[in-house]
Amino acid sequence: MSSLEQARTDLPARPFIDYRDGQLMVEGVSAAELARAHGTPLFVYSQAVMLDALAAYQRGFAGRQALICYAMKANSTLAVLRTFVQAGCGLDIVSGGELERALRAGVEPAKVIFSGVGKTRAEMRLALEAGIGCFNVESLPELDVLSEVAADMGLRAPVSLRVNPDVDAKTHPYISTGLKGNKFGIAHTDALAAYRHAAALPGLKVTGIDCHIGSQITETSPYLDAMDRVLDLVDAIEAGGITLEHIDFGGGLGINYHGETPPAADALWQLLLAKLDARGYGQRKLVIEPGRSLIGNAGICLTEAVFLKPGEQKNFLIVDAAMNDLPRPAMYEAYHAIVPVQPREANGEIQSWDVVGPVCESGDWLGRDRQLAVQAGDLLAVCSAGAYCMSMSSNYNSRGRAAEVLVDGDQARLVRARESVEDQLRLESI
Repeated sequence: MSSLEQARTDLPARPFIDYRDGQLMVEGVSAAELARAHGTPLFVYSQAVMLDALAAYQRGFAGRQALICYAMKANSTLAVLRTFVQAGCGLDIVSGGELERALRAGVEPAKVIFSGVGKTRAEMRLALEAGIGCFNVESLPELDVLSEVAADMGLRAPVSLRVNPDVDAKTHPYISTGLKGNKFGIAHTDALAAYRHAAALPGLKVTGIDCHIGSQITETSPYLDAMDRVLDLVDAIEAGGITLEHIDFGGGLGINYHGETPPAADALWQLLLAKLDARGYGQRKLVIEPGRSLIGNAGICLTEAVFLKPGEQKNFLIVDAAMNDLPRPAMYEAYHAIVPVQPREANGEIQSWDVVGPVCESGDWLGRDRQLAVQAGDLLAVCSAGAYCMSMSSNYNSRGRAAEVLVDGDQARLVRARESVEDQLRLESI
């Protein structure tokens, strides 16, 4: 297999991100030209991949009353948010800062869902003033505080209680959210009492029920199991006289990082809607909050090979991207395909490399044991970097955060300038 053929098999977002005439292209734009124009590390996003992923959900919900709220914690760049908002999405937020970004991106406030376990009074007030669609509440103390804040403002806050169904999503423990030992949600066994409590509070209006069991889920069975448990609760809650206007099934659908085969969004929802229909809830308003599955495979991070450092036990390929740009490998031992932007003819040059960054941590690695034909100065693309990379990036080692480019067909727009040292120091004083 040639170097080009090997690289092409590793690309998860073909045909939108693929090789043409020996060059990696993002839609109609050369990745190498983008790196030359904007420098590296550089995040590049394909709008076509984003909208194609969203279209699968939209097909799945055709003819249904449904609201797709993009979970912006996956990537909160304004141009990304704007793309999804213009395509009809609402936004799922988890902080006051994300609320400000959501409004700046032009979302209708009624299409905003506020999730998260630790909302402050200030954040609650901001969201109530904006007129958001719903708070996903995760504890009894949060119910009490939100009711107090809303009542003080002469309002009633629309709430949905996030129920923890104790379903194993079979994913990494750091991104599992639906088990008894997780910090999220109200225990399934306590949910009915919690709903009765919420319904009695003066500052609340109960509107729905919410469930989110984890992230990077690649099987259908956890979703089906969680739906059964949630619908059992809906039966019990409504039998007690509390009407639920919507059912929120969260997000969590996985993507292909390294050969994973998650169900397509439309196929998954065909199964889930069949269950809803069978239980008599097919016409209920539905809310979902996908994040990674909409943006993950749409992004690549371009990086330059700085030094090749062969060793007795390991060969290290040192690049100019690092764990502050791409934190997932250090945090989760996550896999990202790493491919050359301009594959070389191998001619026996393929070697095994640990791809590492310049940050002073042994955990600063992007990929282990990668088979590459590479020389210093070559450009590489770290794939599936659209989700939980830029949004989790940092200034560790006083490194500026990377620039970002959004590609639409043969047009590329710089949507975030590279962060300078002056940008970092602006808020500090001696």
